[in-house]
Formats: sequence, structure tokens, C-alpha cells
Amino acid sequence: MEISLFQKCVFEFLGTMILILMGDGVCANVSLNKSKAKGAGWIVVTIAWGLAVMMGVFVSGPYSGAHLNPAVSVGLALAGKFAWSAVLPYCVAQMLGGFCGAVLVYLYFKDHYDATSDSPEVILSTFCTIPAIPNKWRNFLSETIGAFVLVFIILCFATTGNTPEVGMGSLGAIPVACLIVAIGMSLGGTTGYAINPARDIPPRFAHMILPIKGKGGSGWNYSWVPLVGPMVGGAIAAGLFLLVF
Repeated sequence: MEISLFQKCVFEFLGTMILILMGDGVCANVSLNKSKAKGAGWIVVTIAWGLAVMMGVFVSGPYSGAHLNPAVSVGLALAGKFAWSAVLPYCVAQMLGGFCGAVLVYLYFKDHYDATSDSPEVILSTFCTIPAIPNKWRNFLSETIGAFVLVFIILCFATTGNTPEVGMGSLGAIPVACLIVAIGMSLGGTTGYAINPARDIPPRFAHMILPIKGKGGSGWNYSWVPLVGPMVGGAIAAGLFLLVF
């Protein structure tokens, strides 16, 4: 059965929503007051993010290729592995999914957000990324390199596949989960490794508009870093892939 572009976008939306629900969910789980998982640490966060991506891939992979990330969609299009006509619809679906996933996290942890109302930075960190050491251009470099690793390895994985859709879903869920965990454990400590505009910008917008007690500002002066850095990293990965392969 042929799957329409609209149906593919629906699954990109659902996969990204699951990714953010579980990914931002672990950030809330280990950070918010009175959570039984509070203080569980970086290892839990990185493994859970890998599993969150894996679950998103299981949801959308068979239908859309499971890009779940505008940097992946643009990178694959630049590498000639994905139709440019589908890039914008995929990106819109991913961003909407990221927003809805973040709203669900807020609803799920509402009581714990209320209990953390005296820590606005902790609240913000459960929605979007915050650099460990604010230095925007170095933070930008971190996000660029992280996204480069993500997209380049996805493209390298895909060279051994034989599927009509090229994306994270074509690789199988387990290699993708390992890739996300590896990036987080190796490169994530500087910025929180957004490496995906849909992981940062829509949840940041949700933080801005939701009635969260004691939330503070949404850090929009930093938001260009997790937006532009991953897109640049994905483009560089595509260029190197075309040069090498």
C-alpha cells in the first residue's frame, strides 16, 4: 500500500511526540522536586534519550523513515537520499510533535513542577537545552559537531541498507538508540546535546506559553544555537558523505 505524504507526516508527528514525551520526561523525572528519580544522573538521562528515540523510530519508522529531526531531513535531502518536496512538511510535523510532547510532559509532571517553583533554571532544563558554560559560539560548535556525527553516521548506516525510505527507521531501532546514547555520553555534557531543532525549539515555546509556576524566562537569546547548529552540522555531514562515498 502506498503511503501518502500526509500519512508520513502524521507518523513523523507521532514519532517526534513520543521522542519528546519520553526524552523531556526523563529530564523532568531526574530533576524535579519530589520525583522518586530525582538525582538519578547523566547516565540515566543519556540512556533514556536513546530509548526515547528508539520508541519514536518504532512508531514512525515503517511509514515515514523516522527522521524525527529537521537536521536529519535536510541532511538526507542534501545527500540526495530524500525528496526536497517532502522536507518542509516533515519539518513542520516534527516541530508540532515536539511541542505536543513537551505539553504532555508538563501535564504529567504538573505537581512536581509546582514543587520546583523556586528553581526556574531547573524547570527550563526539563523543556530545552541550557549550556553548562554559556559561550554561544563554542556552544554552537558543540551542537554542530554533535549533529554532524548524528547525520553522518545515519548516512553511513544507510549505505548498507536496501530500503525505499532512508532515515532513522531504515537502520533499525537499536543502532539508532546506541548512536544517541553514544553522542550523549561522549559529547553531550557541554550543551545538553539538542542536535535536533524539534527537541529544543518547540518545547522552549511550550515553556514560554504554559502557566508554569515560577518558570522564569525561556532563554530565547540562546535558542539560535540548538536551531542553527544542528542544521549546519547536518549539511556538513551530507557534504562529506557525498565527497567520500
